[in-house]
Amino acid sequence: MTEPESNEPVSNAPESHALGQGENVPEEESLQSTVSSRPSSLSRPLSSTAVFGEGELQHTPVHYGSPLREQRALLEKGAIVDLPHLRVLRLSGADRLSWLNSITTQKLDSLAPGVATETLVLDPNGRIEGWLKLVDDGESLWAISELHTDATLEFLRKMVFMMRVEIEDVSDEFQCLGAVLKFPDVLPTAQLWNDPWPHIGSGSASYAQVDLGLEVAGEDHPGLETQFVIGIVARTDLQATSASEFTMAGYDAWEALRIAAWRPGVNDIDHKSLVGELDMLRTSVHLAKGCYRGQEAVARVHNLGQPPRRLVFVHLDGSGHIQPETGAEVLAEVRGSQRPVGQLTSVALHWELGPIGLAVVKRNLAADAPLSFDLGDDAAPVAGAQETIVAPVREHEIDLPARNRDVDMRNQRR
Repeated sequence: MTEPESNEPVSNAPESHALGQGENVPEEESLQSTVSSRPSSLSRPLSSTAVFGEGELQHTPVHYGSPLREQRALLEKGAIVDLPHLRVLRLSGADRLSWLNSITTQKLDSLAPGVATETLVLDPNGRIEGWLKLVDDGESLWAISELHTDATLEFLRKMVFMMRVEIEDVSDEFQCLGAVLKFPDVLPTAQLWNDPWPHIGSGSASYAQVDLGLEVAGEDHPGLETQFVIGIVARTDLQATSASEFTMAGYDAWEALRIAAWRPGVNDIDHKSLVGELDMLRTSVHLAKGCYRGQEAVARVHNLGQPPRRLVFVHLDGSGHIQPETGAEVLAEVRGSQRPVGQLTSVALHWELGPIGLAVVKRNLAADAPLSFDLGDDAAPVAGAQETIVAPVREHEIDLPARNRDVDMRNQRR
């Protein structure tokens, strides 16, 4: 599943380009109407082959003509990914860490400067509503947001009360770029966020089958092979920089490597998502900290129950050269007929693995059940095989307090 090698940088494909000929360039009206989507400040030459996405990705290059080769460039050649759709927030004030610690899932009150982590905003039932990637510089807490940012900002600002905290959306001043393993030294960064995935944080736990019950990620976890890095760069510095100075990879390449690493993304989260379903506890939840909204639901599932759904990795049949789209129904045999058992949440063409994806399926679906994915329009479904990420069943180890017979008189004769 590889493409022919070339001596040219990924960003310098032939000049049958999209940006240079005016294709995929958003209308000015669209730029003004979509507040959360900002164009990149990284300048591009007229010969750029950047092809942009749609919706929230309308200013994000999804590929530069060779998506498979761009994946390899990310892994092996120090390529960078333009991520202007990520929002950058900055929290300042003496109470920023203790305050955010009290209302989100991660233990942040003792977060050391330069240590990257992530935290979630949950609803009272433990469902995921917001997701922040965090790093503190000793004076300010920098947060990268991609999920329901406006709603998250509204919630945070409502919760400040009398605390010494100021919250700014600085996305007009700073922009994110991604890399794997190492961020280019020539780009000055306000902060670097090194993805803690898939390591299991202190006070956290893994729901993945490969390292269930371990305190560290299992050796077979594919996420250990890919270390994602996100740099927060001042837009004024990027304006003086050209994409032609770097090997560029598109967002499609970034997503393909994320899926192969079993790393949950925003596509895998819906209005019902619980942290255990996506194995997000390992890096974004501390199980022994104080209360926060949704904490009881998280503790109840972790200590007594099982998540109703589970994330699986899927290998898709590529022989028909047709891939199902994100959101396609996952089908499996149930009581003698093909029935919906989940949804395909992420899909990509990987340079080594071929067509792959992540899907959220019912927990009780057999781990070896063959899957198929609906293409719609009366087309035959695409076959697929699942690989277990989140374990179908977790054992619970709960130490109940010993019975005090001096005060507990149940079933005792007086």
